[in-house]
Amino acid sequence: MQVGSLLFMSGCGPKRADGTFVVGKLGADLDVAQGYAAARLTGLVMLARLRAVLGSLDRVQRVVKVLGMVNAAPDFAEQPKVIDGFSDLIEGTGGYRPIGRGARGAVGMTALTYRMAVEIDMVAEVVA
Repeated sequence: MQVGSLLFMSGCGPKRADGTFVVGKLGADLDVAQGYAAARLTGLVMLARLRAVLGSLDRVQRVVKVLGMVNAAPDFAEQPKVIDGFSDLIEGTGGYRPIGRGARGAVGMTALTYRMAVEIDMVAEVVA
């Protein structure tokens, strides 16, 4: 949904090319490295969606806000390290043009849709 120069993206998860999701709970089924990879994959999915909607990633000025949700076991407390997989990609360390970090939240959830390991919402500023 675009409102003015802001593009709101919600409910993106780590969907593989074959259509399956990376699933499981961090701290029970998956470790931090696997969660980081799932968050990075979610970033790639979001970049592809941005390009499909905007025609080019060059229209993205910057990331304004990110909410990273981690499907976590009750005692798991490393949500920020998991969502770093997304942030590192978006900031340009993954080989893409950096579009910034923006404000960010990384929280643990007892469950996510389809049992996904992570789910990310993002608000980006775009130009015409």
